[in-house]
Amino acid sequence: MTARMSIVIPAHDEAAIISRLLEALVADPRAAECEIIVVANGCTDATVRIARTFEPTVRVVEIETASKIAALEAGDAAATAFPRAYVDADVLLDLPALLALADLLDRPDGPLIASPRFEVDTASSSWPVQAHYRIWELTDYRRQGHIGSGVYALSQAGRERFGSWPDVIADDRYVQQLFALDERGTLDGHVFTVRSARTLGSHLRRTTRIARGNLELPDDERLQSDDPIGDRMGNLIRRVARRPSLWPAFAVYCATSTIPRVRAHRAIVADASRDWARDDTSRVTA
Repeated sequence: MTARMSIVIPAHDEAAIISRLLEALVADPRAAECEIIVVANGCTDATVRIARTFEPTVRVVEIETASKIAALEAGDAAATAFPRAYVDADVLLDLPALLALADLLDRPDGPLIASPRFEVDTASSSWPVQAHYRIWELTDYRRQGHIGSGVYALSQAGRERFGSWPDVIADDRYVQQLFALDERGTLDGHVFTVRSARTLGSHLRRTTRIARGNLELPDDERLQSDDPIGDRMGNLIRRVARRPSLWPAFAVYCATSTIPRVRAHRAIVADASRDWARDDTSRVTA
């Protein structure tokens, strides 16, 4: 049977949480219509063993290199169907959301790239982390064609927009910016959830890595440029100014959005190694 869509899941040492995502996907009887591929890259824990318990519905591909980009390449090499979704192992997502993406991308007038609506779960996070995301929700980046940050899917024409995956940290930002706003789609009726870091220190480490990834995007004329940062900040200030209850959170956001950019710039200037800087506080399942 031809697969309805391919789902590529890069996984590096995700034994603590990989079953959470896979259980949610295979619980739906329509999982048999999908090609679900876990690419275990450079794993030293039980990720492979756990993922194999979901065979044959889930196919496990192992590579030695601990690299998300290498995992995406291996996933593409193994996958046979379009639309094709790329899903981080730590997200909370169900199969109906992915099948809805496939329906949207298969439409003749549909977008080339799409994702469910992205939600950040801050319930277990400290107040500064919660404050950051309250303001982040109001940013132009969040409000204007935001795709990915854990899940995105491409039609075949969308995947043909680029060849091999570039050696970048921010694969989701790179892919998003290959497409104009009218080529992107967001499923408002479906969501996926990412848990935020629990502590401010973990949050800053995670966002520093994101900032570095954004700064290191290749100089590619196809990438859609953002509006000037002054314009984006001006828009945000106007939104916050009308809501005095958000002013303390905005003060926190100014710090939590500036510090990672400064650290990222310094790391690039110093040619510091690209540490994964993964946040494990959000991977606590209890």
